[in-house]
Amino acid sequence: MPKTTDELFAYLEGLGIAVTTVRHPPLHTVADSQALRGEIAGGHTKNLFLKDRKDNYFLVTVGEDATVDLKQIHHVIGAAGKVSFGKPEALLELLGVTPGGVTVFGLVNDTGLRVKLVLDEALMAHEVVNAHPLTNEATTSISSADLLSFVRATGHQPQILKVAG
Repeated sequence: MPKTTDELFAYLEGLGIAVTTVRHPPLHTVADSQALRGEIAGGHTKNLFLKDRKDNYFLVTVGEDATVDLKQIHHVIGAAGKVSFGKPEALLELLGVTPGGVTVFGLVNDTGLRVKLVLDEALMAHEVVNAHPLTNEATTSISSADLLSFVRATGHQPQILKVAG
């Protein structure tokens, strides 16, 4: 059973990681979330849940305005050939979220460590990174350093690469 938002917050608190969260109506796209920009400072994320031909899964997290070349990204992230978007069933099984709520915080649900995380270096240059806390009805702000601590605590090894053009 995937963790709830409250369980995620308890997990973060247990790691000594402080976050702030703003609740809002459901946001399904980057365009929806840009309406909140005046309220929430920092880098805002766009997440791509990808799969290669060998069923390797990748969560690629970039800045909301980043452009990603999906025909070439496999070279950057080390995928086995071209990638496609992962199916919603795999997204729910591995990260415990549904389309529109894809988030780096979903790694807390990937206990089998099947998803490789790639963070764009431009996003990680921000002091604060914003992501959905397992629901698209809130945005959680976390320092970029604490985000890396969270990722490592889940057992994942983040790759910070130049993904966006």
